[in-house]
Amino acid sequence: MGVKSMKQNRLQPSRVRQLLTNSRKQRVLVVGDVMLDQFIWGNVSRISPEAPVPVVEFVRENYMPGGAANVARNLAALEVSAELFGLIGRDDAAKKLKDLLAEQHIGCQGLVTHAARHTSIKTRIVAHQQQVVRVDRESKIESDGPTTRQLLAALEPAILGADAVIVGDYGKGVVTQALLDGIRHFCHARGVWLSLDPKPVHHLNLSGLSLITPNRKEAFELADILDQTRNANPLEDRNLMQVAEKLLQELGPALLLITLGDLGMLLCQRNQKPFHIPTVAQEVFDVSGAGDTVIASFTMAITAGASPIEAAILSNHAAGVVVGKVGTATVTQQELLASFRG
Repeated sequence: MGVKSMKQNRLQPSRVRQLLTNSRKQRVLVVGDVMLDQFIWGNVSRISPEAPVPVVEFVRENYMPGGAANVARNLAALEVSAELFGLIGRDDAAKKLKDLLAEQHIGCQGLVTHAARHTSIKTRIVAHQQQVVRVDRESKIESDGPTTRQLLAALEPAILGADAVIVGDYGKGVVTQALLDGIRHFCHARGVWLSLDPKPVHHLNLSGLSLITPNRKEAFELADILDQTRNANPLEDRNLMQVAEKLLQELGPALLLITLGDLGMLLCQRNQKPFHIPTVAQEVFDVSGAGDTVIASFTMAITAGASPIEAAILSNHAAGVVVGKVGTATVTQQELLASFRG
């Protein structure tokens, strides 16, 4: 596999503005594991006498949509029409989540209530801009046949008018092979773009998708190759190049976008040289949800008419904005446009 240097790694603000204007006409469906993110904010001034742990003095708390719901939240922040499909429990967390989604104008008619599940809650305790601990309360029961069919029945008519579908697999049991096969069939039949953020532990058949967005660790796991190298220039990282080539050959996505943390992103396409986009993040406070921002903004850009390289550059800027915020954050059209003027 050859390599391509970064000679055209910029987008003009006028082009970004055009893509953002186009995106307001797009409609994207998000399917997967939905969660409720709870943030407890406080201060630390002493260590507990009971154990060597900090004592957090409570200041405030807030809630945000998490998991696949955060992908939908990112789309809504970018003024894209977003609709969410997934499973929730019959509990207070589900009510809270739906209220938050309604406030952000995210369609949630596709959320199916499952009596045997609890709505997943991730509680993060943050003190002095740093996460102290996270507590997960969640269901990991794999969806049964009838539940999966219920989700697909809700999705099929919605896909008719959709520009793209994003599948967010967070390992909580909603994204099964049957669900993915059904979504892929609907999308292929109607020519709808299909993006997926993978969870390698599931060992799903991910072939024939429009976009796969693993991080470095996930890419190596998907390719079943040990990560024994790390080069400051990803294009000279032989193991990474091998992973990209193997995933392109075996899974055959139209696009493979490997996120590399502080090294940016690697965009890979069959029969083309990989394209490296260095990170634009100035300060990194919190990487929570950055992957959600990447897949949402990349899919938004593609449906708005961007080329793959343009979409990668735009999503890299979007990620650069959100990691500079504390908590599960989003980026607005105004913030994204401003990042190209800096």
